[in-house]
This record gives sequence, structure tokens and C-alpha cells, in this order.
Amino acid sequence: MKEGEICKHFYFVNKGCIRLFNVNKDGEEGTRYFHFEDAFGTALPSLINQKVSFEFMQTIEPSELLVINRDDYFHLVETIPQFAFIYRHILESAYLKSQERIYCFQSLEAIEKVRWVLTNQSKWLTRLSNKMVASYLGLTPQTLSRLKSKL
Repeated sequence: MKEGEICKHFYFVNKGCIRLFNVNKDGEEGTRYFHFEDAFGTALPSLINQKVSFEFMQTIEPSELLVINRDDYFHLVETIPQFAFIYRHILESAYLKSQERIYCFQSLEAIEKVRWVLTNQSKWLTRLSNKMVASYLGLTPQTLSRLKSKL
């Protein structure tokens, strides 16, 4: 999904990774999240409110995605209780991840952010570029490399 588009699909990652990110006025990327195998991924605010998205979505490695359009997905949510349960789980998970990021990353020093990745998301360091991980952590790729070498 490109900037300025309205999100019309929900994705399930069978294989690969979806990255959600934005680009600031200086052209710098800021990653919001990575969705790997066995996870749903979408630009949730845009999907829900059907307004222009403030972020981009891209696959960052060869990926296999299952896709359902918004109308069909919400029809299933409204008519099949198991889909309503899945949707609630997706919303709760998204909320918890956003809260974790707010509370953890506002108070952590750079080295603590890297430790958090090592402890909680170690596959990021093997599957993703330093540039992408650094953009999630709010660091430069050089700072991330330097801090990784210290741990």
C-alpha cells in the first residue's frame, strides 16, 4: 500500500514479512511494526475508518499472503462468531503492541532498546536489515551496529 491510499484489504502472512512504516517530511522512514508468519497485517486505522492511510505497507522478503477484502472480512466478523473472536484478538494485540512501544521506548536508553529486541524479537536481527530495525527503534543504523557489537 502506498501513501495516500485507503486500506481495503486484510492480510495473513503464511510466509515472509510485511512492514508498516511512514516517511517524514525529510524523507526518513519510521517503522511501526513487522508482521511475520502466522500473523495478520494491515494498516488498521485506515482499514477501520476508511480514511487515507498515513503509512505504507510492503513485503520485505519473498512472501506468501492470504488476502481478504475489507467488506468480505467484516461480513464474516458480523455473521460468524469465530471471526468476531479473531477480530477482537487482532484489535487487542494491536493495542497491546502499541502500548508496549509507547511505554517501553519512551523511557529506554538506546542500549536498552537493543536489549529489548534481543530478548523479545531476536529474529528481527537475523531477518531484517539494520536500517529497518533501527527505524523501528528510533536509532540510526550506525548506532544500532555499534550497540549490537557491545552486547
